[in-house]
Amino acid sequence: MKKYNRIFTIVIDSLGVGAMPDAAQYGDAGCDTLGHITERTENFQIPNLQKLGMANLHTLQGVAPEEKPLACHGKLREASKGKDTMTGHWEMMGLQITTPFQTFTEHGFPPELIAELEKRTGHKVIGNKSASGTAILDELAEEEIATGHMIVYTSADSVLQICGNEETFGLDELYRCCEIARELTMKDEWKVGRVIARPYVGRKKGEFKRTSNRHDYALKPFGRTALNVLKDAGLDVISVGKIYDIFDGEGLTESNKSKSSVHGMEQTIEIAKRDFHGLCFVNLVDFDALWGHRRNVKGYAEELERFDAKLGEFLKELKEDDLLIITADHGNDPTHTGTDHTREKVPFLAYSPSMKEGMHLDEADTFAVIGATITDNFGLKMPEGTIGTSILDKITK
Repeated sequence: MKKYNRIFTIVIDSLGVGAMPDAAQYGDAGCDTLGHITERTENFQIPNLQKLGMANLHTLQGVAPEEKPLACHGKLREASKGKDTMTGHWEMMGLQITTPFQTFTEHGFPPELIAELEKRTGHKVIGNKSASGTAILDELAEEEIATGHMIVYTSADSVLQICGNEETFGLDELYRCCEIARELTMKDEWKVGRVIARPYVGRKKGEFKRTSNRHDYALKPFGRTALNVLKDAGLDVISVGKIYDIFDGEGLTESNKSKSSVHGMEQTIEIAKRDFHGLCFVNLVDFDALWGHRRNVKGYAEELERFDAKLGEFLKELKEDDLLIITADHGNDPTHTGTDHTREKVPFLAYSPSMKEGMHLDEADTFAVIGATITDNFGLKMPEGTIGTSILDKITK
């Protein structure tokens, strides 16, 4: 059986391909991120995803299936409870989440948590609601600058975010407050996946800009994942984008922050030009953060077309003994109500230049086939207590 020297796993954050069987329990009956985007976009062009087989695994309006798709293609169902970023990524690497991470989208954080946060930090909290990070600055940043109050907000993910003006609030103070918030939100009833420091500059509405000094205070995975196994075996485990934050650095040998999804693909193309042995794990977040949550179909479609163009560049760098896996972590249907993620199946495309032809794969019952397949490729076993079965034999025939 042929084994791959390098594996690139690219997560198109939120690119769901149809409702999970239990989607109605999450208020997401009928959701279909990619399908609904194609229905509402004229002249939608994703030629590289198309030739790999994206329209073969899921019917897409205006995008014809390939007669001979290059990639092995299918859909993955989520075994875990929830529909957030950490749950999806942790499951890919073998961890099944049985209790969803807490979200506070509808009503903000409980008064008891806010009171304790105010007491411990010495700042009055303003905001305390689900909001766009840029919109809440326009609404409240002038008040924060004038009073020393602290903007706290959340989103559809399991996060508590704190804004601080770099000049008036100060980075050190912002980080101190976030460390306190992380400690408080370790309690089961308040537990969130991440606390995020959101520094910004500017003095008046219309001029506020978030800076690159963001810092994430994440939960560590509750158990060992495929990433730990790879690192312990001396393999390279290179991350691009949000992967470092999602796993709190666990199991990684190198991390690369991205400024955008296009930048993330540019970084991945450069990594493909290097010699390494192991995994390059990529998260492209703009699809979710900029377009899905904001229910912007046009923006999402255009981001996919930009990704597809970069994918074409990336494919030229792949060697015979490389494997590319393209997938997603949940859905975020921009035609759905509200601003939350959607409970969806995700695509699975596996391609190597050495493949004679692509093939259709049966729908898998967990995202964890990804981690199991990667570890199997390198002759390693998944950690005890993880889920997922390798399909390496199916994609190397």
